[in-house]
Amino acid sequence: MSLPKLALSEITEAALGKSRAEAIVIGTVAGAKGLELAPGAESVDAALGGSLVDVLRTLGATGKAEEVVKVPTLGKLPSGFVLAVGLGEQDPTSERVRRASGAAGRALAGTARALTTLSVLDLQAAVEGIVLGAYGFTEFKSEPGDAPVSTVDVASPAEGTAKEHKATLKAATAIAEAVCVARDLINTPPNVLFPSSFAERARKLAEAAGLDVEVLDEKALKRKGFGGILGVGGGSSRPPRLVRISYKGAKARKKIALVGKGITFDTGGISLKPAANMDAMTSDMSGAAAVLASVVLAAKLKYPLAVTAYLPLAENMPSGTSYRPGDVLTMYGGKTVEVLNTDAEGRLVLADAMVRAAEDEPDYLIETSTLTGAQVVALGSRTAGIMGTEEFRDRVATVARATGEGGWAMPLPEELRGDLDSKLADLANVTGSRFGGMLAAGIFLREFVADGLPWAHIDVAGPAYNAGSPWGYTGKGGTGVPVRTIAAVLADIAENG
Repeated sequence: MSLPKLALSEITEAALGKSRAEAIVIGTVAGAKGLELAPGAESVDAALGGSLVDVLRTLGATGKAEEVVKVPTLGKLPSGFVLAVGLGEQDPTSERVRRASGAAGRALAGTARALTTLSVLDLQAAVEGIVLGAYGFTEFKSEPGDAPVSTVDVASPAEGTAKEHKATLKAATAIAEAVCVARDLINTPPNVLFPSSFAERARKLAEAAGLDVEVLDEKALKRKGFGGILGVGGGSSRPPRLVRISYKGAKARKKIALVGKGITFDTGGISLKPAANMDAMTSDMSGAAAVLASVVLAAKLKYPLAVTAYLPLAENMPSGTSYRPGDVLTMYGGKTVEVLNTDAEGRLVLADAMVRAAEDEPDYLIETSTLTGAQVVALGSRTAGIMGTEEFRDRVATVARATGEGGWAMPLPEELRGDLDSKLADLANVTGSRFGGMLAAGIFLREFVADGLPWAHIDVAGPAYNAGSPWGYTGKGGTGVPVRTIAAVLADIAENG
């Protein structure tokens, strides 16, 4: 992971004249009378003789969102070119600033040093956007191409103190880096990242942050009765693991449990998936990657909380030792589940981990996974479905939208519970209906939530992985969603209880 170094800077004409940046990033907006410069670009425009708008219009710039236009400075500034990035409408939201900054980060590949003025609009959004936009995963490429921008000078906003700006820069950088940690894990191929190697990476990241780590191997899982994790992982030559990572901040006010689905590759098992696009199932551990990155981030930002993350890790493979449709699994805690479809495996490993997490007596439980294809059908590839206890579910959904990651509160209709009844066990892992699949999965998970525990499930089946073209600050491959949402929820709990 190679990410740009960031430092606060001034943007006066005098400062621009001494800048070592090769490129200067400015914002443009689509105003009522056409293209206009966004706040922060005034000094750049003045240094270029006040002609920047005319030049941009001549080049066809409109200010539409994420539009990128390069303008040479022709020796009027030490920087070789100005990179004008569209923000769309006037008075852009934080998310528009974040996406524009991400587009700039991608466009600056091959540039050693840049200065961005988008931070004048929203410092946190601009920093997150440019770090995430500059991200690339090239570990397995023999010719990686242009290197990402290595250093970015960040223009200080006019409002606020230098101390406040420094704190915002530090937090935004740490959050963006945590997202990139999750992206790296998601993008690592499954022949390299499997349950035991994932557990070892988690151990190294956690110990480097001074956190306590416990890893249960297949023998310990059997001894303790983790039937869901063992059932799902039984078909693979790479045995499952359960990782527990704990952080306790000074004067911890609340205890939060994080649980993330860690299926390092999902073939569907005996209920085999179609071959088309199965390669994307390398991302089926995105939930575990997100909670790992989040607990390490909590330690880095020293949240006054106690945060414990659980990563149930397994590979869902078809073999002579695989679990079968018709099997009954005894889950951790004693409930039994009839398996009707081995491709509904995520809820089984999550259920074991959720019951174990409740033994820590947390005040809140946040659980995330690439759980159901039904989430994508219902909400598309960018909007997470959020279920759980109503008050906490709504709180998480509101925070998710505020971060720009997006999320929508979904119900858990009581009439669907009967569809999970089993003739053999306490419940089945799927219903017999093709309708309401995301909601039924949420109802299944609810069966394993301790009474009275505020709980939110974040289904990121679509948002966790971008199979299409890059956009905004989101490249192709793992996205790191919902790290920023979890971080914001933790910050909200730390501040408001």
